[in-house]
Amino acid sequence: MALVIPVILCGGSGTRLWPLSRSGFPKQFLVLSGDGSSQSLFQQAVERIRTVANKEIQLGSTLVVTNEDHRFLVLDQLRELKNVDATLLLEPVGRNTAPALNMAALCAQQIAQGQDPILVITPADQTIQNQIAFTKALQDCIQTVQSSDDAIAILGITPTAPETGYGYIQRSGEKDQNNAFTVARFVEKPDSKTAQTYLAEGSYLWNSGMFVLKASTWLSAVKAFRPDIFEASQKAWSCKSEDSSGGIGFIRPGKKEFSAIPGESIDYAVIEKCPGSQYPIKMVELDAGWNDLGAWDAVWQVGQQDVSGNVTSGDTLLTNSKNSLVHASSRLVSAVGIENLIIVETADAVLVADRKHSQDVKNIVTQLESQKREEKNLHRKVARPWGWYDSVDEGERFKVKRIQVKPGASLSLQMHHHRAEHWIVVKGIAEITNGDQVITLTENQSTYIPQGQTHRLANKGAEPLEIIEVQSGSYLGEDDIVRFEDTYGRS
Repeated sequence: MALVIPVILCGGSGTRLWPLSRSGFPKQFLVLSGDGSSQSLFQQAVERIRTVANKEIQLGSTLVVTNEDHRFLVLDQLRELKNVDATLLLEPVGRNTAPALNMAALCAQQIAQGQDPILVITPADQTIQNQIAFTKALQDCIQTVQSSDDAIAILGITPTAPETGYGYIQRSGEKDQNNAFTVARFVEKPDSKTAQTYLAEGSYLWNSGMFVLKASTWLSAVKAFRPDIFEASQKAWSCKSEDSSGGIGFIRPGKKEFSAIPGESIDYAVIEKCPGSQYPIKMVELDAGWNDLGAWDAVWQVGQQDVSGNVTSGDTLLTNSKNSLVHASSRLVSAVGIENLIIVETADAVLVADRKHSQDVKNIVTQLESQKREEKNLHRKVARPWGWYDSVDEGERFKVKRIQVKPGASLSLQMHHHRAEHWIVVKGIAEITNGDQVITLTENQSTYIPQGQTHRLANKGAEPLEIIEVQSGSYLGEDDIVRFEDTYGRS
């Protein structure tokens, strides 16, 4: 029986899906597939791979490679799934996908305890419409890898248009008993004319970024092709630390050592060098309604279109409009007489774009970054490991927040140099540390936290706690915080 370990690559910032996707809450954590699912793209990726298990395939613990800053988003979304055994590999900095897979391969070997597990690698931000076809193609990939030493199997997507935003794979020969073709070569994202030639020729498929190989094969190949990445990754792994939260393990490679690893993608470091090498690379064709949701136009394509070709979400009203996507997050959005537009509304930003130019949304994000605007990084409503806060209003020397704390959770024991805070309980029971005092407040009761006072907010009840916080002072930035104790390791 083959031991298969899913590897979910959960990095990236999804800049072309701004303003819904932000660096602090990127697209893989959003519900975007348009098929009526309430699951995020990341949750769908986790669940999708679990379907390959059968009498010949044993599924091991899921490995999620993600950024240290996103660990609590991943943890919360994993807890919403049923019976998922997972380990989180937390990158201190981004080094692209090759170092990420090195960490996953080393971790998989540790989990397998002497076995050589088969890794199924997938990005966390794709959609699949035909689950049955996906499962069969992935099982064919696993069989291909299991039956051939050092083989690598990749899923190639049946192209439906001359896309210039994807890399292509050229196959050769006939498919074998496992429905796998030999890969002749990989080609970069083509121009429009070349893409049309590829589509007409018939032997070129889109590169999905999903592939299957043994952990030992990856480590051997990266050692052969990029020994610098291999050696630096070994050093980072040898300096790792491990802990857990709620039964889910956290593994952190050495920060200094990981930062020294050369950044490179899986494709450039290894995969594109494999054809003709000692690592035979095979491709199984996948025709299953795949989409990587790289821009808002792609979200429109996979969405549920009405008779006029419009895709809507949230509180929207459209009249005399065609082939547009309108997404409302916090208020009514209405449109009259529009065509081929993207309109996305959030509490703090609105995007209006021509669908043909939806790839260029990343240019807006670049401008936000150059102006150091917070709209690039966070929504008005910000997820935290203990719950969330929503910045309702602010002006000169004041800010108003709505705060929700999960049952059993608490904020850090902290202090602010430049602001005082007033807290009003609107729902639940609050346990409040205010200097040397610990008090309990219920609905409609309030307290005052002076500037410089050590304090903590905790929810000891079984229901969510909600408060209104009014800040006042000379500086109200989120970085004016000194943590003394913290359940989540941030002190």
